Amino acid sequence: MQSVAQGWSVLRLTDSAFLLGLIGFIGSIPVLLFSLWGGVVADRVPKRRLLLVTQTLSMFLAFVLALLTFSGHVRFVHVALVAFCLGIVNAFDAPTRQAFVVEVVEREDLVNAIALNSTAFNIARVFGPALAGIVVAAVGEAWAFTLNGLSFLAVLAGLLAMRLPRWHPDRLAGDPWERLREGSRYVRRSSVTLGLLFIVGATSLFGMAYATLMPVFARDILQVGAKGQGLLMSCVGIGALTGALTLATIGNRGQRGRLLVLGNLMLPTALIVFANSRLFFLSALAIAFAGAGLITQNVTANTLIQTLAPDALRGRVMSVWTLVIMGLMPFGSFQAGLIAERFGAPVAVTAGALVCLFVALLTQTRLPQLRHLP
Repeated sequence: MQSVAQGWSVLRLTDSAFLLGLIGFIGSIPVLLFSLWGGVVADRVPKRRLLLVTQTLSMFLAFVLALLTFSGHVRFVHVALVAFCLGIVNAFDAPTRQAFVVEVVEREDLVNAIALNSTAFNIARVFGPALAGIVVAAVGEAWAFTLNGLSFLAVLAGLLAMRLPRWHPDRLAGDPWERLREGSRYVRRSSVTLGLLFIVGATSLFGMAYATLMPVFARDILQVGAKGQGLLMSCVGIGALTGALTLATIGNRGQRGRLLVLGNLMLPTALIVFANSRLFFLSALAIAFAGAGLITQNVTANTLIQTLAPDALRGRVMSVWTLVIMGLMPFGSFQAGLIAERFGAPVAVTAGALVCLFVALLTQTRLPQLRHLP
């Protein structure tokens, strides 16, 4: 809901595809700057305690934007500042949440837990954007920001209700810079982990332009307005939910290397169809397949990286994951906004999808071991 309302707020205030891309850049650049340190912190403090702090801050920022919008004082600079602060929070929140999964479940259930975690996230993606589109169209962005802020109360209650084993501090904490280098060395020396990060990094940089430019597609190309954007984003969620449930059902029985290849090819192909469609039904169907491809790629890569990572390094390894999957998004949003401003949103999405397709084919030929991962 926050994402949809923020996009429409920027478009209403500026009427600029470039600034729509810029707000994505501003909101994600802190992840690039701070996520590695977020992993260091996640490995040194109780993860639930850190999550309680980050989720509380996220709730506060949502309410700030709601108050500014309700009062009529909101400007682009306010949206940008809140997005930047939320990006800092996410730099510490995302790697901590990823690493926290292994503390909540037994290792033999980790594959299913990661997939089900993505399922829970994508259930929200099914209903959140559709509800945001209805709310924005009916009563404006402020109420969407308000409902997002209220939703964090459930998150905080869930964290507080958990019963976890006693946390034991790392007696080998050492120098933070050395701990940072230790995590980086592990990633560099693991060719499989490095290859998986290359794949998801290409998607973050070139394959996510559709999300940034969705308001342009909804308003100018398909001419379906805020409600239509909500439905399109819900189709992404439905596709992703279907993919996540399929992965959770397969569990440890499937060959994840083949699932990775499937996601790598499905995502860019569906995006090319979406970018060049002028029919709402076809666009909705294509973007649903894109969501399924995205979740298949990301959940499979996430599972493989987490199962390979040593427990003592998990927070730092997942901070590199966060850096790649979220930290590269600002550059993707920025380049998508520039291309869309000059050549149009369909060209921006098509170009990014073609790059992702090239990476998918390249990894199949240069990194054949990824296809055979169990």
